[in-house]
Amino acid sequence: MIRTRFAPSPTGYLHVGGARTALFSWAYARKHGGKFVLRIEDTDLERSTEASVNAIIEGMKWLGLDWDEGPFRQMQRLARYREVAEQLLAADKAYWCYASKDELEQMREQQRARGAKPRYDGRWRPENAKAAGLKPPAGVKPVLRFRNPDAGAVTFIDLVKGPITVANAELDDLVILRADGVPTYNFGVVVDDLDMGITHVIRGDDHVNNTPRQVNIFQALDAPLPQFAHAPMILGADGERLSKRHGAVSVMQYPEDGYLPEALFNYLARLGWSHGDAEKFTREQFVEWFDLAHVSKSTAQFDMAKLAWLNHDYIKQADPARLAELAGPRIERDGGRLADGPALVEVVKLLKDRATTLEHMAEAAMMFYRHMEPSKALIAEHLTPEVMPAVRELASSLERVEWQRLKLNEAVKAVVAKFGHKMPRIAMPLRVMLLGQTQTPSIDAVMEVLGREAVLARLQPYLAES
Repeated sequence: MIRTRFAPSPTGYLHVGGARTALFSWAYARKHGGKFVLRIEDTDLERSTEASVNAIIEGMKWLGLDWDEGPFRQMQRLARYREVAEQLLAADKAYWCYASKDELEQMREQQRARGAKPRYDGRWRPENAKAAGLKPPAGVKPVLRFRNPDAGAVTFIDLVKGPITVANAELDDLVILRADGVPTYNFGVVVDDLDMGITHVIRGDDHVNNTPRQVNIFQALDAPLPQFAHAPMILGADGERLSKRHGAVSVMQYPEDGYLPEALFNYLARLGWSHGDAEKFTREQFVEWFDLAHVSKSTAQFDMAKLAWLNHDYIKQADPARLAELAGPRIERDGGRLADGPALVEVVKLLKDRATTLEHMAEAAMMFYRHMEPSKALIAEHLTPEVMPAVRELASSLERVEWQRLKLNEAVKAVVAKFGHKMPRIAMPLRVMLLGQTQTPSIDAVMEVLGREAVLARLQPYLAES
């Protein structure tokens, strides 16, 4: 059975790069009827926080990325890492290293000075320590290092990038257990993937350089290798490394800004993967179509304008009742009183084809729930003596007309024709009187949604003849 995993470090929020990795791993497991495992790699004790764990889980739930097992936490598995480390130690594939930080920095400085690649020189390998007469210093807690093979090369088949080979001479003896017994990343991930039966490791290609080290540890444990797939990095639309100005914020910032989860899901799925020319698809289609063969080898670009376009399209097609439920709290947050206006679902129907985000929709809907007094300039410009007689006649007819958009439109047109005006000469004053502004949906639609009582009440203060 195929088993994938998402293994974030809880040192911050779930950002779009991590969410895309989770999405690909989730989809691959779902497509093949496998299992998707969530693992929290919390061994960075200084930076890991419970708030970050919660933010990661909240972001995954909002995107609908359900997991089958976990969340497992590395800090609850320390005894297991120690057990495997002792296996390597007993097989002479690991050794204790007593080099201090100052020693290691001095070693690297000397290597840099002579133009060599900075790396650990293996001085505490047992045979080297014996030859140099090194003795474990008293009171120093050692780290455990993996004895990397000296000769040959490590090769693995990347399911995205193809075969990758790295000479073992390029790899030094990495630390696998810190002095406090906490595993380093490259060791912990191997033990976890082995114990959890992970068959496919799908992650960002910033991990490519870690993979040869992990392959050597798997082989030292005589363990089967998972298959590796490294998805391309995500850059901003300008080709620069993704930052907050490009959209590299917490996934949970997107619902706050008024994006729908299906829009971000769809957009992330297309970052570095494609299915023909399909730009928009359901979750079910994505699972059916997803394969690693169509994950791109080149970098992906995060484009907020493209995401906004996609979100707009999803809003247009969304159930108005759902949108009303999501937009309502935003309106009340900004001072709108839903109880004093028309049914929000009717307002949503009127506005949703124009809204890019729920935030935009809520902002537009405020005209129905917080009456704005028009400025003196708007009144002077639009409520002119030439226009007001027509408005008064329209107000009179609105007391009797059937309250339906088509009939309201006919009533406005009748007054326009009778007084010889063009439609905007009447529509603009109505907008100013009813909503305190000139930018609104079609005036007949506005009146229909507001209702007879509210329309007549809002017109009344302007109808007295001077």
